Amino acid sequence: MLPVVSIVGRPNVGKSTIFNRLIGERKAIVHDEYGVTRDRHYGESYWNGRDFTVIDTGGYLPDEMDVMVVGIREQVHIALEESDVVLFVVDADTGMNTLDKSVANLLRQQEKPVLVVSNKADNDARRFNSTEFYELGFEDLFPISAISGTGTGELLDRVVELLPETTPEEDDPAPKLAFVGRPNVGKSSLLNALLNDERSIVTDIAGTTRDTINSKFSFNGKDYILVDTAGLRKRVKVKENIEFYSTVRTERAIRECDVAVLILDAVRGFEDQDKRVLREAEKFNKGLIIVLNKWDLIEDKDTNTVKEFENYIKESVPQLDYVPILTISALNKKRIHKVIELSDKVIEERSKQISTSELNNFLESILRDRPLPMKRGRQLKIQYMTQVKNDPPVFKFFMNNPQDMPPNYRRYIENKIRDQYQFTGVPITMVFRQK
Repeated sequence: MLPVVSIVGRPNVGKSTIFNRLIGERKAIVHDEYGVTRDRHYGESYWNGRDFTVIDTGGYLPDEMDVMVVGIREQVHIALEESDVVLFVVDADTGMNTLDKSVANLLRQQEKPVLVVSNKADNDARRFNSTEFYELGFEDLFPISAISGTGTGELLDRVVELLPETTPEEDDPAPKLAFVGRPNVGKSSLLNALLNDERSIVTDIAGTTRDTINSKFSFNGKDYILVDTAGLRKRVKVKENIEFYSTVRTERAIRECDVAVLILDAVRGFEDQDKRVLREAEKFNKGLIIVLNKWDLIEDKDTNTVKEFENYIKESVPQLDYVPILTISALNKKRIHKVIELSDKVIEERSKQISTSELNNFLESILRDRPLPMKRGRQLKIQYMTQVKNDPPVFKFFMNNPQDMPPNYRRYIENKIRDQYQFTGVPITMVFRQK
């Protein structure tokens, strides 16, 4: 795990702007109205040789001020629990107010390092006036302008000084399978059924699992690490700040796993949140499996029911039609070990390496079947291709004018690769370079 830096403070002090500045991209929505950031944002930053995770806690403005203070208190408490360094953002333009003091009171009760960041200090007067924030009781004060970047270098220098030293853990060779999905679809039930004990709490209350739980598991003489994650809710419903960080942990689990096992409730079906999880796992080139749990609750099943479900899912996300789909009942322990067997298959596919000579014979045949188009009066040509990486697979193509390669032809090549070599449940990366 990378060290964690959390950004806290009352609404509209510029937390999201600072977050965007630190991670180097406009990932968080920035607006002058209160409450724009309603869910969590996280990203990675690098400074002076150190990588670390940055979390923008966001803010909201309930109607009553006392509710707002409670909300900020929850946010700060959990930020402190998760973080190695806390950036306490205040507003150099409007100055100190009672909410800043409420946050400061909470921060002073713990031992995590706190840096006061006086944002919007974009002129000499505001930088001078920022000294009033020393009254909050912290030694480190950094007047900055997140919009222009003024002062952020000094801030980051101090952040890096305060980050704990990380010692790399020995890599466990066991493949890591992350059970992900919406709340109450049966992630913990599946984990318990596989482990044959009550490793995770199983209830009918959505959101019972707050953290990721790693369990060692052996099957057919092979070891695995099973990761049960907090249930992912639609973002507009992530208001409780514990869930804010649970979602961060879940997305970390996706990033660190070998295979993401998306579990669906067969009765509830396939929703937009499930699509987002799949795309997240694909973005990080993880192995992918879809598991339809609670299949025993589907009434009037016949031989076509599974196929109808598969078609519905694949029509919803046609670009992910390579993801295998499995039906199980965690409660009745039906077909649960098929999840492990299918994960093994995906891991094997992810590690597949194809020789350059074989790939170029393949390339010649697909180009013959469907020649490349003309672009700007020139015939596009691919000279050769090679697999430069496996686990996950990356293919590099050398050609003239790679910037003119049509998206539909890329899709054609990927489909042909899958027709020939499968790569079941595995995202394929294709890179086109100038010859």
